[in-house]
Amino acid sequence: MKEDQIVVVGGGAAGMMAAIQAAGQGVPVVLLEKNEKLGKKLFITGKGRCNLTNDCDTEDLFQNVMTNPKFLYSAFYGFSNRMTVDYFEELGLACKTERGGRVFPASDHSSDVIRALERELHRKGVEVRLQARVKHLMVRDGTCEGVVLEDGKRMRAKSVILATGGISYPGTGACRDGFQIAEEAGHRIVPLQPSLVPLELKEDTKKWMGVSLKNVTASVFADGKKVYSEFGEMLFTHFGVSGPIILKASAVLHRYLEKKLKLEIDLKPALDEKTLDERIVRDFQTCRNKKLENSLDRLLPRSLIPLVIGQSGLTGDKRIHELTREERHRLGQAVKGLSFTVSGLRGFDEAIITKGGIHVKEVDPATMESKLVKGLYFAGEMLDLDALTGGFNLQIAWSTGHLAGLSCAETIQGG
Repeated sequence: MKEDQIVVVGGGAAGMMAAIQAAGQGVPVVLLEKNEKLGKKLFITGKGRCNLTNDCDTEDLFQNVMTNPKFLYSAFYGFSNRMTVDYFEELGLACKTERGGRVFPASDHSSDVIRALERELHRKGVEVRLQARVKHLMVRDGTCEGVVLEDGKRMRAKSVILATGGISYPGTGACRDGFQIAEEAGHRIVPLQPSLVPLELKEDTKKWMGVSLKNVTASVFADGKKVYSEFGEMLFTHFGVSGPIILKASAVLHRYLEKKLKLEIDLKPALDEKTLDERIVRDFQTCRNKKLENSLDRLLPRSLIPLVIGQSGLTGDKRIHELTREERHRLGQAVKGLSFTVSGLRGFDEAIITKGGIHVKEVDPATMESKLVKGLYFAGEMLDLDALTGGFNLQIAWSTGHLAGLSCAETIQGG
C-alpha cells in the first residue's frame, strides 16, 4: 500500500476524470467502484448515445446551470466544454455536434466514451478495483487519511476524492452512500430531489398517451405568475407530460411545488391570436356544413381535437356555419393555451439528475477540497449543482473531476 496514493471513490464520469488527471501528475491512484464495471450511468445517458457536453460559448454554460453557477467559475474555465471535446478527440473519440449544440460521440455509442476513458485510466497507471464499496472515511484531527471498505479493510491515502454521483436511476447502483459518508465527515447535505423529470398532471391523460407535439410552447404558472416558458418538443404519457421542454421545466419548478401550478400549451406559437383566427376562418370556408369535430384536422393533431373543443366550451357536433365570432375566438384561445393542472414531479427512477447534495459553501471552488476536512475532495453530481438538459450536467462532472484530480495531486506533490 502506497502511503502517498490518492483514492478516488466512484467510477462514473467525474471519478474517472479525477483519477486520470491525478495519475497524470505522477501520483499513485486507486479508483474504487462498487459496481461490476465502470460508467454504468454514463452508459445510459442521452438514451445510450451520451450527450458529452454542449458546444456553446463557455460563458453560456453558466446560464444553463440552475443551482450555484458561480461556484463553477474555476472548474469551467479550467476545463471548458471546448477543452472537453478536444480532450476526447485526443483520446481517439470522434465527436459530432447536433441541434442545440449537443455534442455526441460520432458513433452514437456511449460505450465508446467509457472505453476511451478506460484506456486512458490504464495508460496512466490507475489501479481500478471493481465491486469495492466504501462505507466510511478515515478522518483524524480534521484530516482524511483513507477509507474503510464494506468488508472492513482499511485503505490509507494522502487524499480521497468522493465522486459517487447522485441517486437518480437507482437501477445503475445509484444510492445515498456517498452522501452518508460526507455527512459523517461533518458536511451538510442540501435535500435531494429528482430533477429533469416528467410532470404529473391532475387530469387523466391516458387517452393522449404517446401523442408527441413539436414546435409548441409550454408555459408554467405558479399562483397565476408565469415562472417558465420554453419552445420545443413534448409528449403526453399515461401520468402527464414528458419530453425536452417538460424536463427542463422540472428543473425550475422545485421552488414552486407548494403553489398552485398550471401548465399551458400553445399549440401554434408562431401565430398570434389575430393571425390564428384568420387561419381558422380560411380553413372553415371549405367546410361550413361540417361538424366542428370534423373540421380541425389541418390545424391540430386528430387526437387533441376533442380536448381543444372541450376546453373552448364548445361541442364537437356544432356546425361550422353556426359558430359565432366569439365562439371562434374561444376556440383560438384554447389552441393558444391548452390548460392543465400540475400535481407533482415523477420520482428518482425517471429523473436524469439529482438536485441537491453537498453544500458548496463547505467546498473550496478553486480546488474542490473540503473546507472542513483536509485531504477530502468532491466532484460531480454529489455537489449541490444541477443544470438543464443538453450536455451541461456531464460538463459539470468533467470540469469538477478535472479540477479535483489536479488539485489533489498538486497538493500531495507540494506537501
